[in-house]
Amino acid sequence: MNREQIYSALFSRISEIDGFTTISRRLKHWDDVAPSEQPALFQTQKSESVSTVPGMNPVWEFNLELYIYARSSGDPFNSPAIILNPLVDAIVAALAPNPISNKQTLGGLVQHCWIEGAIETDEGVLGDQAVAIIPIIMKVV
Repeated sequence: MNREQIYSALFSRISEIDGFTTISRRLKHWDDVAPSEQPALFQTQKSESVSTVPGMNPVWEFNLELYIYARSSGDPFNSPAIILNPLVDAIVAALAPNPISNKQTLGGLVQHCWIEGAIETDEGVLGDQAVAIIPIIMKVV
């Protein structure tokens, strides 16, 4: 197992998504990402755990989060969610499993990579900034 190769493979896959001005593995607070640098996408490593059964290979679980920042142009009639929602959809599509195996293996580097849990969002109700945090799990044998 090569952790950096695995994390880089996920980053490479999401980096191919059109629509982002900034893409990085170093998280910034949205206040530190200028409107001209948005929409922005950040990948963060959250935690790792391992399960071991005697006589079998250990199974690793990598937990990550993808942060999306989208800022509207200040139009009081358009929610920043109009920008945010298609970007979340694009990430879901980029991580879609193979239709035959029903797994996303990132080119064979992981057993499976998927979105699991609540996607936290703030659609910019009180301003022009929208944020989504997407939880990702990867299983590695």
